[in-house]
Amino acid sequence: MITRPTTYSEWAKVLSVFKSKTNDQEVIVAMKQGTLEWQSGVAERFSKRLIDAVNSRMNAASDKFQSDLNRSGSSENAIVQALLSLRKEMAFLADAINLPVLPVKDRQHYLNLVLEQADNMQKSLEDSAKKDRSGKMSSIVRNHKVNSF
Repeated sequence: MITRPTTYSEWAKVLSVFKSKTNDQEVIVAMKQGTLEWQSGVAERFSKRLIDAVNSRMNAASDKFQSDLNRSGSSENAIVQALLSLRKEMAFLADAINLPVLPVKDRQHYLNLVLEQADNMQKSLEDSAKKDRSGKMSSIVRNHKVNSF
């Protein structure tokens, strides 16, 4: 059981678990219930650590998606599963970064960064799918958007 963090050092441990993807269900509950005295120095370090963890997970999700796509063998089902897995991770990250401990302005800014990344991923997928002359890939990508959460 992960206890809810209240100090920077406790947050550092929780964010380390979050970054490593070892216990997502418990870590998200702890993060949502956590508190922190928002003061200069601590706020910057906390924000940097949070953004670093989210970026690391976004990069890992993108790498996993690419790997899944490469292994798909053009199987429609495998491609759909890869897209849905990527969408699930992006939705989780959007939820994870929308923390009550963050000031509203910062929370919205960080959430927008995740949403923009999902939009960029979707646009890139749609642009890449245009190269498929059959239109099959375009249809799959449009019908299973990674930014629809």
